[in-house]
Amino acid sequence: MTGSHTGRRGGLLASAATAALLAGCAAGPAPDDGAASAPSTTAATAAPTASAATAPSPEPSAAPAGLPPVLAASAPESLVIPAIGLRSELLHLGLREDGSLEVPPEGPGSPASWYDGSPAPGERGPAVLLGHVNATGGGPGVFAGLRSLVPGDRIEVLREDWSTAVFVVDRGEQHGKDDFPTLEVYGNTEGAELRLITCDGFDPGTGEFDDNYVVHASLEA
Repeated sequence: MTGSHTGRRGGLLASAATAALLAGCAAGPAPDDGAASAPSTTAATAAPTASAATAPSPEPSAAPAGLPPVLAASAPESLVIPAIGLRSELLHLGLREDGSLEVPPEGPGSPASWYDGSPAPGERGPAVLLGHVNATGGGPGVFAGLRSLVPGDRIEVLREDWSTAVFVVDRGEQHGKDDFPTLEVYGNTEGAELRLITCDGFDPGTGEFDDNYVVHASLEA
């Protein structure tokens, strides 16, 4: 991936400032304020096996005094979360013409995706990964196990330069679409961080998800 990570972060914040990306769980036309929407309620299934990260984790690069170290820019290829047995390739998706967020396909075997308007995993700022919680037909989605993650669990992202960015889970939080903490999730950060986002809060009365579940993780020092 090319270009300044500052520009990507700025673009992400600009989108977030107008409205919360992923504030709801139904993909479709953007609301009047131009907000992008979240993964659809009929989400993808368990991800296909992706090639495991075989290269050693790179040493974080030097950073300005007082800032955490980060890695050089390199787009992500696959995701591994050992604690929940997850291996997935990562699609590179952006925004649709209507301003809504592109999400992974909903069919069986759909992988997770990286929002390419966010920093690459390992760069300074919050890299955003999206995945469905359930599948068409009712099976589990690639991110069905996110709620099982606890602080300290490892998240590995294999990158195009064959390095592996290793993150450690800080916390997981459930947020209603009406009070989604936009800046907390998408705002600039001093170090390299990761956001894994899926749907939550299923309402059997409407057949829709009212919330998002967000896992926050930080690059391993």
